[in-house]
Amino acid sequence: MRRWFASYSGEELFQRFCAACHGAEGRGNGPVASSLAVLVPDLTRLYQRRGNTFPAAEIREVIDGRSMVIAHGTRYMPVWGYEFWVEEGADIVAEEEARIMIDRLVNFLESIQYAMDPAEPAP
Repeated sequence: MRRWFASYSGEELFQRFCAACHGAEGRGNGPVASSLAVLVPDLTRLYQRRGNTFPAAEIREVIDGRSMVIAHGTRYMPVWGYEFWVEEGADIVAEEEARIMIDRLVNFLESIQYAMDPAEPAP
């Protein structure tokens, strides 16, 4: 059974699947963040933390999660590649839809980056 998540924009996907932890604006302050055992990252500062380069391929892999090897401890973030694949029907078409949704999320995250002096607080 196909779900309608594949038609969501990157921002809609973020609000539906990511904002509970990362916050509506991606700053790591979602309503669930304080109850987690790890610090939830501010996703608006990825560009700054990587020397003013957006690490799209790395972010895509983190969101997908299926090919990552966790050397120490467990992964706290859901494996969205698998979750999207299952939600969309767990077949070859669903694999492509999952990839498209992850690409939309990555593009959305790139669109919310702050390109300012790292010492300057976010607005």
